[in-house]
Amino acid sequence: MAIRGRPRSFDCDVALEHSLLAFWEQGYDSTSVAELTSALGIGPPSLYAAFGDKRKLFALALERYQATYGAFTARALAEESTARDAIARILREAAVAYTEPGHPHGCLVFSAAQNTTPASADVHESLRAIRAGNVLALQERIQADVDAGVLPKTTDARALAVFSGATLQGMSQQSRDGATRADLEAVADLALTAWPT
Repeated sequence: MAIRGRPRSFDCDVALEHSLLAFWEQGYDSTSVAELTSALGIGPPSLYAAFGDKRKLFALALERYQATYGAFTARALAEESTARDAIARILREAAVAYTEPGHPHGCLVFSAAQNTTPASADVHESLRAIRAGNVLALQERIQADVDAGVLPKTTDARALAVFSGATLQGMSQQSRDGATRADLEAVADLALTAWPT
């Protein structure tokens, strides 16, 4: 079915990338529709026609982030043979990803909902659910290694997963505060010493 009307005067993919970077840098509530449209050189009607409202645009930006900048976590869990190897890779790749030039530092999933207003509680909750899901994925991977005898039976899979998630969250914040890749790699190496042998 053909869509009638005036052709859009901007590239939706480029617009989504610019929006992702704005949300990542400033957070959800601090990024206004006016700022988004100004940065993209379009009016609010064009933005709404392409993406719907701000929440829908953020959801699309978050989806894009998870498939690109933040995809290293899922890749490591899928490709490494043990939970320790997967989490070691995640922490080391986070040290790189969180400090790379060319985009905001840290992790969008950790930083976008800081200081949200009550009106944005659903955005805060959606990001909290993603973080909780990530910790659960780590826990399940660790527990599988416990069950297989790769890790000692006394290993607390939940505590180790929460510790790993907290380490990533701390690394994200530290990078936003100016920590270097070397700083974060040192944190990653130290965190791995907590693993049972």
